[in-house]
Amino acid sequence: MKILSALLLILPLNAYAEWGQFDFEFESDKPWVELSAQLPPYPKPENLVEFNVSSATRNRHFVDTTSISVGEDKVVRYSVVIEAAGGAKNVSFEGMRCATGERRLYAYGQPDGTWSKARNAGWEGIKFRSLLSHHKALFEDHFCPGGIHVKDAKEAVRNLQRAAY
Repeated sequence: MKILSALLLILPLNAYAEWGQFDFEFESDKPWVELSAQLPPYPKPENLVEFNVSSATRNRHFVDTTSISVGEDKVVRYSVVIEAAGGAKNVSFEGMRCATGERRLYAYGQPDGTWSKARNAGWEGIKFRSLLSHHKALFEDHFCPGGIHVKDAKEAVRNLQRAAY
């Protein structure tokens, strides 16, 4: 009985000693590293889902659902198509960091269906006060609800389709 009591006293001390030597490394302690982005195929009309930006714009906004990805770096990447009221189209491949409220432009779409890589396009803060910002709408309603990134492309597509009108 005395031996059992002694063991019960020693084991917690031994466990504590090992725990005290544990080298903690949390995900938040590691510096963020962006993965290289791969350009997706050029958007096709049948893969586009329209999303609402605000009533303050007459432009129509679409995301190519086949281009959406969520990387291990927690960046949501996607192609967006903006149709101006006059018929002009702007196509771009972009990324969004939900944790920091930033966005990045990777490439512009060309009229011939090819991509042109953006030069010197670093991470920029999303303009949350702008009623015309498609980045704000994508962040708040589809890719980063509550400031937390979607877990995968399927969740992002569901969010877009749920809100489609």
